[in-house]
Amino acid sequence: MGRRTVMAGHVHTAANAVPPLDDTELGGLLDDLAGIHAGIDLIRDGLRLLALDRHTTDRTQTLIATLAGASDGTNTVSAIGLLIARLADPDTNPALRTLPLDQQKNAQIAGQAACFALTDPDLHQTASETSAAIDGC
Repeated sequence: MGRRTVMAGHVHTAANAVPPLDDTELGGLLDDLAGIHAGIDLIRDGLRLLALDRHTTDRTQTLIATLAGASDGTNTVSAIGLLIARLADPDTNPALRTLPLDQQKNAQIAGQAACFALTDPDLHQTASETSAAIDGC
């Protein structure tokens, strides 16, 4: 019989272990994002931890809502949209101030469009529905 460990009311065996990310689309994407910036590496580490950690159904539901499903905007996809807008704005990213004014404006407009798309409540609907499905709603 396989080794069994009881943790927080759950029985964990080799048969119900969290599978590795090796040879998965998510694992490959996380590997591809390595070394771009220390902040991206921290995000990669967090996503990898979330993917490989053992979760309860309640925590799974909360994580899905927090990642993308909270339609009130309190989710990480919305945070990424707001960050893109900030990075694309010469008023909040001095590196862009060296660009020609029309290029600055185009970058700012594109960043605002990305932000609008990533914070759109309709974008978060399917993740919200996924979270609700776990709850049985």
